[in-house]
Amino acid sequence: MQYFTEDFLDFFKELAANNNKEWFDENRRRYKASVKEPFDHFVGDLILNIRKLDNRVLIEAKDATFRINRDIRFSPNKDPYKLDRSAVISPAGRKDHSVPGFYLSFGPEHTMFGGGAYFMTPEKLARTRFYIASNPKDFQRILNDPAFKKHFTELKGEENKRLPKELQEAAVIEPLIYKKQMYYMTELEPETILRDDLMDLSMSYYKASQGVQNFLADSMV
Repeated sequence: MQYFTEDFLDFFKELAANNNKEWFDENRRRYKASVKEPFDHFVGDLILNIRKLDNRVLIEAKDATFRINRDIRFSPNKDPYKLDRSAVISPAGRKDHSVPGFYLSFGPEHTMFGGGAYFMTPEKLARTRFYIASNPKDFQRILNDPAFKKHFTELKGEENKRLPKELQEAAVIEPLIYKKQMYYMTELEPETILRDDLMDLSMSYYKASQGVQNFLADSMV
């Protein structure tokens, strides 16, 4: 099933050259028909497929999808609109970015799939680090899973230069404990979203990420 047409990508290409409210208002019907409704439809169907594998995911598309409006309050870039549509599918959706989930972004620059824990509170980060320290073999096993390595390669994220004393010995065995973000991401060609098998492809990335996602979720309990 094809969810998107070329106009999804064309809309954002034109928006990039006309990133203002006047142009957007003139093209609002087009945005709704070619961008918003197809993306909401796709995310809703993706949630239903993910729910079959994780019954904690009880959100709807509106709970997962980020707004197209940019937060420009503290940004030197005053363009009012984002140049992609994105969502995060987890038990909490977009309301809590510290909950591990599955992330997707579709736009004219890339098709992106990823997930993990990008924003962790200090408390959740500490729990995750100690959980890894207590389960280093399980952690390495899921990171070296062939499906994960094929789809995402590695765990990414910024690192702290120092750790609490009680974690330093464990970090010699598992240096990833230094990370203060633990996420994975891959980029595909923008035209990927035009494929008839986009849902199957998306689910292959989700399934490849499940082991790491579940490990991180368990670590924060």
